[in-house]
Amino acid sequence: MIKTVSGVLLAGVSALVLSACSPEGGTTTSLTGATVDNFMLVDHDGLAHTLKYNRKAAAIVLVTQVNGDETSRAAAKALAELQARYPTVEFKMINSSLADDRESIRAEALGQGFATPVLDDEFQLIGESLGLSKAGEAIVIDPKTWKIVYHGPVDGSAAARKADGYLSEALAAMGSGQSIAVAEVPIKAAAIDFPDRARRAEFSKISYVDEVAPVLLSKCVDCHQPGGIGPFQMTSYEVIKGFAPMIREAIRVDRMPPYDVDRHVNLFQNDENLTEAETKTLVHWIEAGAPRGEGEDPLLKGVTERPEWPLGKPDLVVEIPSYEIPASGVVDYQVPVVASPLKEGKWLAATTFKAGERQGVHHILAGWVPKMPEKGKGGFDWDISMGGYAVGSESNLAPEGWGTYVPAGGAFNFQMHYTPFGKAVTDVSKIGFYFLDKEPELVKRQIVIADPTITIKPNTSRHHERAYVQFPAAVQIYASQPHAHYRGYASKLTAVLPDGTEKVLLNMPKYDFNWQREYIYKDLIDLPAETKLVADYWYDNSDLNPANPDPNKEVVWGDQSFEEMLFTGVQFRWVDEVAGKPRDDLQKILSERMMFTVIDDNLNSKVEEAELKGPMMEPLKAYFAQLDSDKDGGLTPAEFAAGMTVVEQARAKARAARGGVTG
Repeated sequence: MIKTVSGVLLAGVSALVLSACSPEGGTTTSLTGATVDNFMLVDHDGLAHTLKYNRKAAAIVLVTQVNGDETSRAAAKALAELQARYPTVEFKMINSSLADDRESIRAEALGQGFATPVLDDEFQLIGESLGLSKAGEAIVIDPKTWKIVYHGPVDGSAAARKADGYLSEALAAMGSGQSIAVAEVPIKAAAIDFPDRARRAEFSKISYVDEVAPVLLSKCVDCHQPGGIGPFQMTSYEVIKGFAPMIREAIRVDRMPPYDVDRHVNLFQNDENLTEAETKTLVHWIEAGAPRGEGEDPLLKGVTERPEWPLGKPDLVVEIPSYEIPASGVVDYQVPVVASPLKEGKWLAATTFKAGERQGVHHILAGWVPKMPEKGKGGFDWDISMGGYAVGSESNLAPEGWGTYVPAGGAFNFQMHYTPFGKAVTDVSKIGFYFLDKEPELVKRQIVIADPTITIKPNTSRHHERAYVQFPAAVQIYASQPHAHYRGYASKLTAVLPDGTEKVLLNMPKYDFNWQREYIYKDLIDLPAETKLVADYWYDNSDLNPANPDPNKEVVWGDQSFEEMLFTGVQFRWVDEVAGKPRDDLQKILSERMMFTVIDDNLNSKVEEAELKGPMMEPLKAYFAQLDSDKDGGLTPAEFAAGMTVVEQARAKARAARGGVTG
């Protein structure tokens, strides 16, 4: 029997316990005909794979993998050959072994030269629900129906050779539109232990009161409560029961909780992910029918109205000038300013932003400038950053003992990104300031790794771009925030030390444009002088990206969401800086290096002609040969700076020739 919850099919193949006779005798668990639910897993390289992303593939082949297992290794070699023969088929391996972890899976994949990504099913939930049980076991999924149409060994195993390759025959039959002659083939290989399968009968005994509701209160209710940003409010068991299938699906595809960094790479103070135990509790409870059980519902008393200011009453609240958001169209970034009410300098500990119209406010950035701009219109640069807001990230905090100094007077400069949502509204947003009572010991700084030269070709699913900054002195990294737009797919932040050693600080397997968070490292990260902090981004400009406005368009840097960005904010401190000993000189050197490090994609400390791309850098190609004085094929920082001066002079001359018209 296939279980359902609220009329929604659950756990496709895991509910099948049929036995089918095989052509060679014996029995095997029958999986064909079962529906496969969507899921997302991270591969050995740290990139995410979502099953239904491959909806246009001719077929999807999933094969179990176990480190050191010869059947798995033979299967991987066979898959490499099949990939060449069936380029429209999607091939993936999946490791559900309790004995293997991400690091060892990666070592196995690289050591064996696997051509197929290996997905890490660390909690076993996907392998468990798929009904998988042996190493080297293959299933073929038809994306038209999301049903399993073949279950058996991979070509290359002894059983498959005797039968002339059942997997090959299955793929050939699908390619020609014919039915698969033999859809169930016995698998003779090492068993994979799934201990929770033996406990399925116990899942109906999971306590909603004692086990499920506490997880919801801890990890979900902050958004799903009155006044929260969640689309529904978790105020009772009845609400949870009704949304149970959606909750299960959101967990399986890692859409919720919306905390997208990889805990296998680093640990974070503000980690909101579910633990393994919490994940299994929720999923198994839902698959058991979401039983109510006995006891008073903890949600009835535990869920209250979200406070207006989660960090408490601010020391200062500043209202951002209102703006009329139109019902439709494109709104240019707005840059309002407000005269600073500060009569004396203050050390800033935290800011919290309160968006007036959450649907229409994409993001807010704030900074201090020394003078009130003329006509009350600000700019895009400021002397001191005061944090920002985006969905999922409303507060900006400094570590204990750190602070940012905001002088008296001047003005607060805001950058407002508005997105029309079908209804004309007036936005009145606010910013709350929390000041320190005394001068802190340490100073918080910020740098942005950005690349305004990115150029993303049409119809590309994994376009890669890179930029970095190079610290002239030792630093301690506190937090990072990746940012891209609709085509952003994944992001990684890597420290390349002076000796060439690489240390990944943050990995985001699947970027979600709807959640813009600052990720605070559990421990400060010490980096020596001349470390390169590298931001890698992958973009999905294909028609498989449901958020893509136009896969046929070449995309370059731009402010609007239908354009693109490579933008990673980094919060840090100079090791040699304290409140009474500012190191503005180091910050200046860091900023002056940025344009060069943006262009140097291969990190060799030279800008090569092929790295000059996009409207900003293309003009430099005309001067490349004369600037490259030593003819080594690359521009040093000094040669590059000279080239930028030449280009700017040429632009100024062109503007003068047009009568001063800019463009």
